[in-house]
Amino acid sequence: MVIEVYQVIALNSNNTSASEAKLSTFDSFDVPEPEFHGSTGNRIINFQALMGIISILCCPECYATGLKLAEDSKEGLCSNLCVACSCGFMTGFTSTPKENKKFSFNTLLVFGLRLIGRGFTAGKKLLCTLNLPCISKNTFRAHELKLLEAVQLCSEENMKAASKEVQNFKKSTICGVSVDGTSHGCVSVISIDTGKILDLEVMTQYCKMCELNVKCEHVCSNYKRSSGNMEALGAFRIFEKSLIKRDLQYTEYYCDGDSKSFLQVKDKYGENSVTKLVCIGHIQKRVGSRLRKLKKNTKGLGGKGKLTDKFIDKLQNYYGIVLRSNVGCLEKMQSAVIAAFFHCCSSNQNPMHGQCATRKDSCCKYKQALCDGKVYVGKTAGLSNSVIKVIKPTYLALCDKGLLKKYLHGKTQNNNESFNNVLWSVLPKEIFVHKKTLFLGSYMAVILYNSGYLGLLPVFNYLGIGIDPTTLKNYMGIDTERIQKSKRQSLPSTKLSRKKTKSQKKKKSKLARNEAKEGLSYKYGEF
Repeated sequence: MVIEVYQVIALNSNNTSASEAKLSTFDSFDVPEPEFHGSTGNRIINFQALMGIISILCCPECYATGLKLAEDSKEGLCSNLCVACSCGFMTGFTSTPKENKKFSFNTLLVFGLRLIGRGFTAGKKLLCTLNLPCISKNTFRAHELKLLEAVQLCSEENMKAASKEVQNFKKSTICGVSVDGTSHGCVSVISIDTGKILDLEVMTQYCKMCELNVKCEHVCSNYKRSSGNMEALGAFRIFEKSLIKRDLQYTEYYCDGDSKSFLQVKDKYGENSVTKLVCIGHIQKRVGSRLRKLKKNTKGLGGKGKLTDKFIDKLQNYYGIVLRSNVGCLEKMQSAVIAAFFHCCSSNQNPMHGQCATRKDSCCKYKQALCDGKVYVGKTAGLSNSVIKVIKPTYLALCDKGLLKKYLHGKTQNNNESFNNVLWSVLPKEIFVHKKTLFLGSYMAVILYNSGYLGLLPVFNYLGIGIDPTTLKNYMGIDTERIQKSKRQSLPSTKLSRKKTKSQKKKKSKLARNEAKEGLSYKYGEF
């Protein structure tokens, strides 16, 4: 059968990016239109400048100038101020409005710091640098607890809405999910159909109260085993409560093939009721890893004109392309991955394009030239028969039908990786956080991933904080930028640029070349 070796893949056939698809379905909460009536929002103003302005104003009773401004009390960033006149007139006001008899500005400070992945120490340094009053650590923690309660409730409602969306889309309670864990101990379950998070399990081994030997009762850590088993246990807990909490059965389990977590859930709804499907990107990476291992263990296989890292990357990319080009058809998929191997190994002296499509619009330039009656002169040297003979068994082992049928779905775990990036923006890898901060950041990441920054508006409502038009406008702007960036990154030209950049990074860096030229000048314990 003559097939296409490789072709252009439209990952988004309707030209809609993943971010746009998720954010366009956000209708769980009413989003008001921003209405501006003059200047709104908060400003930073110097206290001395404010005193100077007040002093030239007239007293409403004696009409004399010289009003005095004083600060009666201070609550974090907020102040209770008083304007007084020598005639006895006095009136008070606050630097920021009170909502429910409390200053909301301090809560917003903590909220903002946690959104950018920073905590009390970073906030203190920022406020000190800006010559602003600081809030105490105890006050900061109190606001964090208020935020945690609100964010946890809103994220739970958000995930419930996402599960309802899946049910409406599938017209069923049976669906497929991709499962992945992170270094923070967060296991996420994301719908294959909508790309939204349906559930999250956050686990930690650390308990500060136990470390301090506190004897009073407290909520301790929720995980006691090894770190490597976190993903398996997290998946088990999520699947165990899927029917109760989400009214869904996760019967298709998409994973990266690196974890044994599937064994924990395969019989959750009955014997062998859950089917394991592996991420298509996993098998693509396996091509590169196996060929590099073969090159390392086989003397004389690598080097110029032989099996190089550049050729391995090329073969790996072609393998992934033809897999995605033949989703749903096992025969075509197997033929395509085999054809891709010989296509890449071909040279002018030894052309091997027998399975490439013979037509003028073929992606194989050799067959294009053949249709036009021309002679194609390739720019690549290909591989010699001796090298092909060595690497062929390793490659063909990844062309087995029993293996390829696991990837007929054409799905990936890219959504989980995208969520992990959002999570790390709120909870940076290099910063250790305690349990409650871990939960707060994880729930924030769920809302941001599923619904964008506009998804945070219910948190404001739960806290009793009014939504200022400035905040609403800026949040809309951030979400719009996210959609535009997602569209830009999905363009073929942008994808090609990313591949080139990635390829260049693999080459020897300028720093490494300079070190090789200059020789060893510093090494721990060497001199």
